[in-house]
Amino acid sequence: MKVVHTDIHDALILEPKVFGDARGFFLESYNKRVLAEAAGIRAEFVQDNHSRSARGVLRGLHYQLRQPQGKLVRVATGSVFDVAVDIRRSSPTFGKVACVELSDANQRMFWVPPGLAHGFLVVSESADFLYKTTDYYAPEHERCVLWNDPELAIPWPLTSAPTLSAKDVNGVPFAVAELFP
Repeated sequence: MKVVHTDIHDALILEPKVFGDARGFFLESYNKRVLAEAAGIRAEFVQDNHSRSARGVLRGLHYQLRQPQGKLVRVATGSVFDVAVDIRRSSPTFGKVACVELSDANQRMFWVPPGLAHGFLVVSESADFLYKTTDYYAPEHERCVLWNDPELAIPWPLTSAPTLSAKDVNGVPFAVAELFP
């Protein structure tokens, strides 16, 4: 596995070994030992999630203030522009943004450690987005930073207005969001 460091402390792009031939391909999407040895990720995952979204759907920027979730994310079909924002005030990379394209073509994964806000934009016709989490979903603790906050200046590759949930439309600016110490 190849590990690529991002502008955010501990947020990593992971490129698994892909074995392909005329029949298709094989890759390990999760191996506890390899993650620990190659990337230093010693997380315990408790929940797997799968979402399917159409082109132009933007989900995020989400996080849980209590029960923060680390996420190991990847795309099974399609392509997304994936984003993490460091919202840990004590972090040397507080306020930094990391962006990566995740697709079925590049097979990359993205480790988003606890304490980061996370979101993605679907840039293909549709996308199946898979992620493992280190804590359970707790809607009462979920928060949302406004996806287009000018302070964060995320370079979303939009060609038109995104499709958003009510929660994402009502996200709060980074400057007033409840953040981690």
